[in-house]
Amino acid sequence: MTDTRTGLPRGATSAVAGTDGVDATGVDHAAGAPDAPRASRPTVASDATDATDATATSVDAAGRAALDRPVLPLRHPLRWIAAAVVLVVLLNFVETLFTNESWGWPAVGKWLFSPAILTGLQLTLVATALSAVISFTGGIVVAIARLSHNPVLSGLAWGYVWLFRSVPLILVLVFLYNLGSLYPTIGIGIPFGPQVEVTTANVLGDLAIGVIGLSLSEIAYASEIVRAGVLAVDHGQHEAAQALGLPRRRQFVRVILPQALRSIVPAFVNQVVGLLKASSLLFYVSLLDLFGVVQNLSSTYPTDIIPLLVVATLWYLALTSAVSIVQYYVERWTARGSVRALPPTPFQRVRAAVRRGSGRGSGRPGGPDRPRQAASAARGVASSPGSTIDDRTI
Repeated sequence: MTDTRTGLPRGATSAVAGTDGVDATGVDHAAGAPDAPRASRPTVASDATDATDATATSVDAAGRAALDRPVLPLRHPLRWIAAAVVLVVLLNFVETLFTNESWGWPAVGKWLFSPAILTGLQLTLVATALSAVISFTGGIVVAIARLSHNPVLSGLAWGYVWLFRSVPLILVLVFLYNLGSLYPTIGIGIPFGPQVEVTTANVLGDLAIGVIGLSLSEIAYASEIVRAGVLAVDHGQHEAAQALGLPRRRQFVRVILPQALRSIVPAFVNQVVGLLKASSLLFYVSLLDLFGVVQNLSSTYPTDIIPLLVVATLWYLALTSAVSIVQYYVERWTARGSVRALPPTPFQRVRAAVRRGSGRGSGRPGGPDRPRQAASAARGVASSPGSTIDDRTI
């Protein structure tokens, strides 16, 4: 009898298959036997598990070592070189301030808190404060008129801004100072009809002329600042306020203006600083502000011209610094709705630096720059039993 698949006798096929478990067709009959040995597979699985555990243990050890290793900042040698050059130049300038007797520091100390200087400083503060309030209020009104759909209001607002941005402030002050020559009386009433008239000199004093002149000029700039801030608010906020059914006035006061203040405050405070320095022009309309008092004292005491100018400089620096501090906290107040966490104030930064400095000697591993909670959480993740590389990565 022959095998129909191979064409060989059946005995021959069995003999061939019995020699190595593979017949002439290449079929492994031993692999299909139910009692075939499978001793190699469990051995491979146990070896892979041991290798994974060893890898996890080594990674845990490496993670703990990395957590205990201090973090070194990136070096910036060029920054230090530039800082050293600037510091040398600054120290040389400071040296000239104290070694050059022409500055007259004893005279500066004598004039710094003199009654005449303080009187002029008071007038400067009053004129600047009144002009800042009036200009901001008037700037809001002119900006609203400029954004209005009424062509008359929009055109008048544009004309006002165009006029007072084109005319220098000193010309505005001189025109107002000579307003009595142009209009001896000011009347309010029916045009070309009966009016209530008052004498111009009795209504406008020197301080009123100065404040009005500063305010008229600053309103033009403040209106553009307010208009830019309103336009910077997202249009979706306008639509949301309209969808709530709020009146137009309430939309502007409660929704639009608070968001626009984030853009208005920095630019307007910068304008206030310019207004503070522009108040020195009041001297030309017979107002003895800080600069005017310094000018008068310089003509009376010609040997103290430089010390008096230094006194004026120091007071302007002090006033500008005070305005900058107010600006910083006003910006923090207006930024409450735009950031999740307010940045720390300079005082808070100094206090945090002092705390970090005191914690540097406590012996805590990792240095003061790493938060304690983050370090403990990282250690807990690294040392948790049964965690794998993928778990820690996630």
